[in-house]
Amino acid sequence: MMRQLLLDIRPIAAPSLNNFVAGANRDLLAHLRTMTGPQPGTSVYLWGDSGSGRTHLLRALAAESAARGLYLDAEQINGTQPDTLNAALQATHARLWLFDDVHLLEPQAQIALFRAFNLAQARGITLAAAGATSPRDLLLREDLRTRIGQMLPFCIQALEDKERVELLQAHALARGMKVEQDVFDYLLRHGRRDIRSLLGILDLLDEHSLTRQRPVTLPLLREVMQARLI
Repeated sequence: MMRQLLLDIRPIAAPSLNNFVAGANRDLLAHLRTMTGPQPGTSVYLWGDSGSGRTHLLRALAAESAARGLYLDAEQINGTQPDTLNAALQATHARLWLFDDVHLLEPQAQIALFRAFNLAQARGITLAAAGATSPRDLLLREDLRTRIGQMLPFCIQALEDKERVELLQAHALARGMKVEQDVFDYLLRHGRRDIRSLLGILDLLDEHSLTRQRPVTLPLLREVMQARLI
């Protein structure tokens, strides 16, 4: 019970364009900011490795859009029949539709998304989509892959180490954690390089600190990382 209470009073900041560490992605971030108005403009496709921030950016854009963004990920689309999705999109007042993890779409879901693209074009809806690869490398039905290839493409660039530290510091601050620089340095040297794994270790570190009532220190980090390997 105490553990749950401790975790409950330390909420994580919701994804926003302001708390995305841009690094070499400043042009991408600037373009997404132009899409938050009532007329989002050009449709975009984002791609990058796991943990690159694809979902963060789409969720942030959906939340901040004056056009009432509608966000759907692959799991939601895979679980919906094409006619059902089409009817839901027909009924929505959102003017910005966002589709995440399109590389994970099953065959029926690919049909559904292709129909969604056609409906969006007919109604003047702006689209934003994200996947793990460039449009030409997506293993999707050709008509859908071609439609995605017509969107304005942005490859999300990996962060440099100093930018990774900046992101970890922001995440720690959002969790209310007090973390010394040596903890971040050790995590970067000995942890996996992708952002999702780094943030996952930081979350585990916070949980262990709370449940054991110990400060966030380098020895505690070593314990957490060692336990994760077992």
